[in-house]
Amino acid sequence: MLCGPKMTVKKARKLRRTMTAPEVILWHRLRRKPSGFKFRRQHPAGQYVLDFFCSEARLAIEVDGISHDMGDGPARGEARDRWLEAREVATLRIPAADIARSADQAIEWIIAACIERSNPHHHPAAPDGPPPRAGEETT
Repeated sequence: MLCGPKMTVKKARKLRRTMTAPEVILWHRLRRKPSGFKFRRQHPAGQYVLDFFCSEARLAIEVDGISHDMGDGPARGEARDRWLEAREVATLRIPAADIARSADQAIEWIIAACIERSNPHHHPAAPDGPPPRAGEETT
């Protein structure tokens, strides 16, 4: 499991008390363990605090508001994603506006990503169907 130093843990605790409206909306649904997946909110990970984290799927969920696109936000987000990727944790970024528009759709995206990541033998079908068998011609 990912964890962080005391300083990051303190920051995470503070952020749990000051979650944004889209984070609160998402948390009310994620705390019910949809499809059996357990989520943590404002989870410390190294020097970072993840908005939500599913340990079983090794998936970080980030709610991206407008501040993520400003200043050094994009560069910081990319650095965090690389740090997590090096620890085999994927990041799913969901725009805050999408959560406000349809929280149920956001939950569906999250659960689909969790299922995909927690089942390594699951391979979604290729968009053009299965590859040709040996000796078959492609059209």
